[in-house]
Amino acid sequence: MHAEIDPKKRPKAVVVGVQLPDVTDGEHESSLEELERLATTLGLLPIGRVTQRRSSLGKSAVIGEGKLVELAAWTGGDGVIPSGAKRKKRKIDVEDDAHQSDEHDDEGDDDEGETEAEAGVFSGLAPADKASVVLVDHDLSPSQARNLERATGAEVLDRTSVILSIFQRHARTREARLQVEIARLAYQAPRLRETGGGGDRQRGGIGGKGAGESNLELDRRKIRDRIAELREELASIEHEAGVRRKRRSEAATVALVGYTNAGKSSWMRVLTGGDVYVADKLFATLDTTVRVLVPETRPRILVSDTVGFIKKLPHDLVASFRSTLDEAREARLLLHVLDAADPAFRAQFEVTRTVLRELEADDAPSLVILNKIDKVSAEDREALAVEFPDALQVSSRSAEDKARVHAAIVSFFEKDMIEARFVIPYHRQAMTSRLHEETRVLSEEYEEEGAILRVRAMPGVIAKLEKELAR
Repeated sequence: MHAEIDPKKRPKAVVVGVQLPDVTDGEHESSLEELERLATTLGLLPIGRVTQRRSSLGKSAVIGEGKLVELAAWTGGDGVIPSGAKRKKRKIDVEDDAHQSDEHDDEGDDDEGETEAEAGVFSGLAPADKASVVLVDHDLSPSQARNLERATGAEVLDRTSVILSIFQRHARTREARLQVEIARLAYQAPRLRETGGGGDRQRGGIGGKGAGESNLELDRRKIRDRIAELREELASIEHEAGVRRKRRSEAATVALVGYTNAGKSSWMRVLTGGDVYVADKLFATLDTTVRVLVPETRPRILVSDTVGFIKKLPHDLVASFRSTLDEAREARLLLHVLDAADPAFRAQFEVTRTVLRELEADDAPSLVILNKIDKVSAEDREALAVEFPDALQVSSRSAEDKARVHAAIVSFFEKDMIEARFVIPYHRQAMTSRLHEETRVLSEEYEEEGAILRVRAMPGVIAKLEKELAR
């Protein structure tokens, strides 16, 4: 757990967003608000926004020249991208910057989305009140990030780098740290910059002939080797996790899934009584936790918490956390936890379902949990009941709602259970303990041939126990 930072000491940040033609006003506003929440989670203090409507992202600096000057006023920069820099450019930079000299970023742009900065509120900002970080709600190319840094004099982070930084900070287990590090290196590799000198670091070929490798090529090779090393270590951990999941393959399993900060960890704590980390922050949980549903049932029901989803979740992170999300793929029931008090929860629900489809984890039956319903008006609750008739409107703070969700989970598994009769010879009494552990024992009698138990459990469990008894 990280100590809270004094707001006065938190680095200040300004958020930059471009609204493209295929994005509605509501979606644009929601995305910017989410980026501000990500910034807060990272320990930054958002103090303003610079937004612009454009037909496409500016090739040189995402936003137009006028808005770039406005952004620079928040940070103390001059708002000008220096030209003719005396340094050797990489081929990727030359290609990326090729259109800059011909581009007039403000031409044809709509300057709707004016901020307080436009009115001159920021013009008299003292140096201590200026932003030292610029957060862009888009993925940036290396040259775009560099141009923004030059024009603003501030550190520039795109949405992906912000998410990666949060994941890196919140990862607790070795598996999560490895997953985050792989994703971070994969993101960093194409963004390495050529350092000064530009010469070969070492001679190549037999007898020292050949071009050799540049500093940049060597750095990239080191990253590739490091990623391979981390993936090998992660594969070993994933194998162990896979073995544990296989042991639970016949068990009744529930996976909590949903958008980040929707309340999954709160429900994990409520349903299992475990000491699960809960915080009003994005991505507070990165590590999969598996606990027993309480009050305990027979057979036991296992509940797992999973990493939260978010719009524009970096593909490298999705790939790295694939094994962690296997808990969702192999669960018999998915509990979709939605923050009903968030106006954007429908879009968040769609993001969750999209990621689950990509992971091929959307086949399991699901139950929708409209969480934080205590923050929703009675009128809106009625509308939600019509829109989501099969969903449970609940709050994790309510003991009554906890009982409702618990009953719904138990009821789901009950309908698939079957009854069976076992005759356990007295020399195999260890099987009696197994039956008590893995099934619900309805009756137990003792006859000459052994103990006779009538039980109720999932068909797979019954078949497995009958097979073991027949050996």
